[in-house]
Amino acid sequence: MSKYQHHQLSDLTIRTAQAQRKKYKLIDGNGLYCEVLVSGTKVWRYNYRFNGKQKTYTIGQYGKEPHQISLSTARKKLSQAKKQLAAGIDPSAKKQIAKKGLQENVFQAIAETWLAEKKPHWSHSNYIRTESYLRRDVYPLLGQRDIATIEAPEIIPVIMRVSKRGAVDAAKRVKGFIQQVFDYAVAYGKAARNPTKDINLQLILPKTTRTHSAAITDPIQLGDLLRATEHYHGSIIVKSALKLLLLVMLRPSELSEGEWQEIDLEQAIWTIPAKRRKLLQHLKKANRPEDVHIVPLSQQALTILNELHQYTGRGKYIFPSLRGNARPISNNTIRAALRTMGFDNTVITTHGFRGTASTFLNTLGYRRDVIEAQLSHKDKNTIRSAYNHADYMQERKTMLQEWADYLDTLRMGAKVIPIRSVS
Repeated sequence: MSKYQHHQLSDLTIRTAQAQRKKYKLIDGNGLYCEVLVSGTKVWRYNYRFNGKQKTYTIGQYGKEPHQISLSTARKKLSQAKKQLAAGIDPSAKKQIAKKGLQENVFQAIAETWLAEKKPHWSHSNYIRTESYLRRDVYPLLGQRDIATIEAPEIIPVIMRVSKRGAVDAAKRVKGFIQQVFDYAVAYGKAARNPTKDINLQLILPKTTRTHSAAITDPIQLGDLLRATEHYHGSIIVKSALKLLLLVMLRPSELSEGEWQEIDLEQAIWTIPAKRRKLLQHLKKANRPEDVHIVPLSQQALTILNELHQYTGRGKYIFPSLRGNARPISNNTIRAALRTMGFDNTVITTHGFRGTASTFLNTLGYRRDVIEAQLSHKDKNTIRSAYNHADYMQERKTMLQEWADYLDTLRMGAKVIPIRSVS
């Protein structure tokens, strides 16, 4: 049997189709096809584009009704999906909403459609964080309400509920999530206006003082942390993440969500694509060369990655979740490991590893611009940023290797000495 069938299907053709070593398609026409999986299961699908993005609508499994879908029913469902597309409705999102028993115009239905569209463009951690805030804080009060009827006074209690548990910054984020859902609703004609724009957070939230993430700045204490990490008896995945945080100076999410395809062990570099970096959305879409962050890997970092590759190298993520390979490890897992080792958030946070490295490297005499480039702090001057991206590479490579060597001396408890002479 050929991989593709280009004539209109019959029930006999589908029913007698046999599984092969690879899945293949039986094409009915008009975009509809039946995919024969390796297991022998046959699934109706339809490929389409929505808002410029390629998507697949899974209609259901082929077979006898009412529990499965016949050829004639699949064609009817295809026709319905095409009508939805013509009306500006994503059939896949609509199907997910129907599965959850939600009315089409309630806040939760709109929010989950918005989330589904954002998911491919967000980091895993950003998606999980946003979905968690909505599910925990917003849906209980607004989820089942018709979005077109919600007014500002009904949104304020949601924001205040988060603020009252001492999470003022989180309350601001929740307001921002609600605002984006309403913007989406207005764009697609589900609501006439966005009521969150009537809410002045300065009037309802207490003032906050921004604090920096706790970081270790004492060589003796840093040596204690390094030895505690070396003797950590938990997962090798968590242990490797802890050791690499100091060596590569990445943001916690940039490290924990790392993929093996980003690592070049032969060239000793880790390339962080723009889509995973902390950039403004329009910069991520620009995909410019300077928006990619290249991290030189020291010999110590390579040793850790080579060892870890034996355990996780066959999967997508460098640090897969302890609950399964489908998602990366969470920042909370790394934070919990630090607490187990006796280092709570008042001593050092996962983000504080960057502050620790920056403080030491500045004190030890490295050029500030080189350190900032390694930290991937965006230079507002885009021309100079592109220049620095290439110009500082060798300096960053040398700095990170000397930094890794210095950390080795601290871990062994050696006398603290400068790692380079400073003129």
